[in-house]
Amino acid sequence: MTQRDLLGYGGRWPDLVWPGGRRLAVSVVINFEEGAELQVGDGDSRSETVGEVISVVPAGIRDMGQEQIFGYGPRAGLWRMLDALDETALPATIFFCGQAVQRAPELALAIAGRGHEPAVHGWRWRPHADYASAREEAADLDRAIAAIVSATGVVPRGFFCRGSESPWTRELLVQRQFLYTSNGFDDDLPYYSYPLPDRPLLVVPYALDSNDMKFYHPNGFVRAQDMVDYVTDALDVLLAEAQRGLPRLLNLGFHLRIVGRPGRFAAFRDILRLLAARRDQVWVATRASIAAAFMDAVPARS
Repeated sequence: MTQRDLLGYGGRWPDLVWPGGRRLAVSVVINFEEGAELQVGDGDSRSETVGEVISVVPAGIRDMGQEQIFGYGPRAGLWRMLDALDETALPATIFFCGQAVQRAPELALAIAGRGHEPAVHGWRWRPHADYASAREEAADLDRAIAAIVSATGVVPRGFFCRGSESPWTRELLVQRQFLYTSNGFDDDLPYYSYPLPDRPLLVVPYALDSNDMKFYHPNGFVRAQDMVDYVTDALDVLLAEAQRGLPRLLNLGFHLRIVGRPGRFAAFRDILRLLAARRDQVWVATRASIAAAFMDAVPARS
């Protein structure tokens, strides 16, 4: 039977206060994947099927429509999203796919130049669980790091891949001195993992429920207000727990090609405005800042 940790903190959370005296931290993530998705035009055997509609182009044939659906994100959606972040003066963490950065380094530089944190989202938008070997995965991880550094001048400290990590991912991250991984969907607080017995790696959990990918799911969001209402409910619940002295983290995930579209952009804009209006209650920070604050307050085991 596979070993799984279903206990976590066991209801006994650390006495953690985030900077500014807050008990609730909020992470805003923007995924920069466009140009790194599967496309026959890039030599893949099939094109990505997750998009505005189900692709009707057979596997093995270039799907230019799907390419254009992804292309809308960096061409148009990015700019209104950056403007909304500027308006509210809120920081974001950007999950950058290396190949996407390689294709549009000037966009990565523009994002980092506004003070947002670059993190590694793999070389391609693919699960790292499908790598056949640690050597193959390491090569792509190094390519992604190099692309981000070349474009932005910033060495990324965080990681998140689509789907699932491989059995070797966390050890590779530790070897490359990453501060955190975000492939964890199982807690409301960061926690330590030990891919090597004496070298911990912090897990800063991510979330898929408070994520705009649910606009693409039949059981998800339909109108922009649906996501705003969902995030408002999450904030209310976590703030009530914070008022009882319980430390918490809320993760919000967005995509250029999804909420960058006019009909869904109000979700992104209004959620940022909601966070800005609650600055006296929440600490909105990059994931690197959240990781550093947690590690200062809650040391790893010796």
